[in-house]
Amino acid sequence: MIDLLGAAGVDPFDEAVYRAVLTRHTATPADVAAELGCTQERAARSMDRLREHGLIARRSGRHRRYAAVDPHVAVEALIRTKANDLDRIRAAVGDLARLFVAARADQADQIEIVRGSDALLRWFVRLQQEAREEVLGLDRPPYVEAVQNPVEDTALGRGVRYRGVYAPEALEGSNLLEIQELVRRGEQARVLPGLRVKMAIADRRLALLPLSFEMNDVRAVVVRPSALLDALVDFFELCWQQAIPLPGAAGDEIDNDDKSLLALMAAGLKDEAIARRLGWSPRTMRRRVSDLHTRLGAANRFQAGVLAARRGWL
Repeated sequence: MIDLLGAAGVDPFDEAVYRAVLTRHTATPADVAAELGCTQERAARSMDRLREHGLIARRSGRHRRYAAVDPHVAVEALIRTKANDLDRIRAAVGDLARLFVAARADQADQIEIVRGSDALLRWFVRLQQEAREEVLGLDRPPYVEAVQNPVEDTALGRGVRYRGVYAPEALEGSNLLEIQELVRRGEQARVLPGLRVKMAIADRRLALLPLSFEMNDVRAVVVRPSALLDALVDFFELCWQQAIPLPGAAGDEIDNDDKSLLALMAAGLKDEAIARRLGWSPRTMRRRVSDLHTRLGAANRFQAGVLAARRGWL
């Protein structure tokens, strides 16, 4: 899938629309819809988002017609905007620290200090074992033991949802394979460059936050329901919004029908023959092809075949 601008907040379909506009002097939603095989309404909404990002500009006149802004200027400005957003996330850590100090002074029963790697690991296991609905996590090295988390597999099996945001350096070596295995079992995972915090939250009622990354001075804080816990949950959600999906995460797989459709398309069969082979109506056939093109960011069947092969769908 073409997703070069994902880290800058542009989703794959919008990037496909942007590329279609870049190849023309000007373009209308109808032009883009015809090329990408989508509705004019969807193309128009995408072009409005691209305009908000500053990647395209609307030409004067009664009809909706757009032209691309020079990528050297537009994309660089978009990158600066996202960089500023990440700076604001980093700045929020100071506010959280001030909340922590205030909570220790005024709500001592809601804060517990944990010292030592063994105590930290026991709390990490307990937090997951007691979770009933959801575990939220921010993760980055260093680790007091291997990154593998057998407790998570058990919790996923009993229906607990997991959402994890990882620093890029957490995805090195065997760590990546272990995280991808958890993703296949149900975890939702994203990546956030510049992540400087480690944290785990269970059911938005209990949080575990390391205070030090020094292996010879392991300290953490357990946070129970309080203003500080609310702030930690908000901080996680902000990181989640800024992060990008981990390759191979949910939404990066296709069902058997789509695999059969791709194989028949790659074999050169026409739409009518494919629809008969799969038992679909022409309308269903067109919709499934359009959905695949959108997910892949492909403008035509040839591109769809190439991109599907790169993702291991063929």
